[in-house]
Amino acid sequence: MMRFSFGTGVRRSGLSAACLMAAAAVTVPAYAATDVPVWVSLNGHNADVFESLTKAYNRSQSDVQVQVRNFSTPEALSQALDAAARDKKLPALAQLGDSHTLEEISRRSYVQPLHALQKSGPLKGIQWFVSSDNAFIHDPKGQLMAFPAMLEIPVMYYNQDAFKKAGLAPAAPQRTWIDLQGQLVSLANNGSRKCPLTSDLPVSINLENLAAVNNQLYASADNGLKAKGGLPSFSFDLTYVRHLSLMISWVRAEIMTRPDVGVQSIQRFAQGECAVMMSGSGHIGAFNDQSKLHYAVSGLPYYPEVTKVPGNPFVSGAGLWVMKSPKPVTDATAGFLGWLAQPEQAARWYQQTGYLPMTQAAFKDTPASFYKNLGQWRELVAVYAGRSAVTGQGFRIHNYPAIRTRFQQILTAALDGQQPAVTALNLASAEGNRLARQR
Repeated sequence: MMRFSFGTGVRRSGLSAACLMAAAAVTVPAYAATDVPVWVSLNGHNADVFESLTKAYNRSQSDVQVQVRNFSTPEALSQALDAAARDKKLPALAQLGDSHTLEEISRRSYVQPLHALQKSGPLKGIQWFVSSDNAFIHDPKGQLMAFPAMLEIPVMYYNQDAFKKAGLAPAAPQRTWIDLQGQLVSLANNGSRKCPLTSDLPVSINLENLAAVNNQLYASADNGLKAKGGLPSFSFDLTYVRHLSLMISWVRAEIMTRPDVGVQSIQRFAQGECAVMMSGSGHIGAFNDQSKLHYAVSGLPYYPEVTKVPGNPFVSGAGLWVMKSPKPVTDATAGFLGWLAQPEQAARWYQQTGYLPMTQAAFKDTPASFYKNLGQWRELVAVYAGRSAVTGQGFRIHNYPAIRTRFQQILTAALDGQQPAVTALNLASAEGNRLARQR
């Protein structure tokens, strides 16, 4: 904090008593630090890491004080943000998921794109990690719309102790769906009967990334990235029918628990109950804190009949969006983000959370020893620094949050045995196309 003082503290012989009293009565002016409110929605472990970083920043200087508010869910944060916009009491930064509808966020009157802050100041010249051709929180020109702090990818987590107990060598999952099925049977028969496989991302694993990992388009018009006035549409072909039929059979045979979008699957894997889990990479940091959990990470399975080499899943997660604020607050916000992007802080965030690196330096400065017990994690991350295939760049579809919710309902019914795969997928295509055209 900046302080100004008057006088040297040395008494002068000609100074009257009245002058001394007046001087003593002068109040030393203090200039308050600029507050930077930041709203996030992070799980317990990642929230602690972020809080620790912000406290370190606050201690490192006295001109800015970052104040973090963590919401229980992204939906709760979004509702609070809408209310704050109406009351004109917005935070400086807010964590928002891209939701594959980037334009709908960027059109909000109270947000400003990150690239507008990169032209000068603390964010200028930073070498970001994820390639600019990736559509996630990048505009069509490849410019970042939000600070890329919470980007992640879906991965396959596996309990190495469970694989060893089942006599599976090497103690790692197969990358093809059919070969994985045989391993799940062995796991179920040898110690993992309650939960051979689980997931909390049914739409991501069984629809969105079934396409990306098999090097196919998820929607027409290059996944909506080149719609040019037209509307992308869904058409779930034989690959989807085959896959969903397989998943229905796995649930029926009890080698997979029905996917749960809540935290139950994550907790069961962390406690060692589930042998395999397909979920977002953002749990890596929390799992590393579980001393009794011996796990590693692999890529999502693929179908060799569809593609010889598996593709890369879509980037998902969220970014920190900059709200429109008075210039002093915006300048302070840019300073904080610039500090987070420095190599030491960026590497710490990457290593302690499981999110993708924010910067190239964060990835480069992470030692090989970090990846020793994490399976394929380094290789799965490294590809996102390079250019993506069209099928893996991401997708842009109007009203996608509502579409994903409807897809979730349809998948749940199918996995519960209420509908055959072909009926469910025909319904999903029709419903997705209807909602994409809803204004």
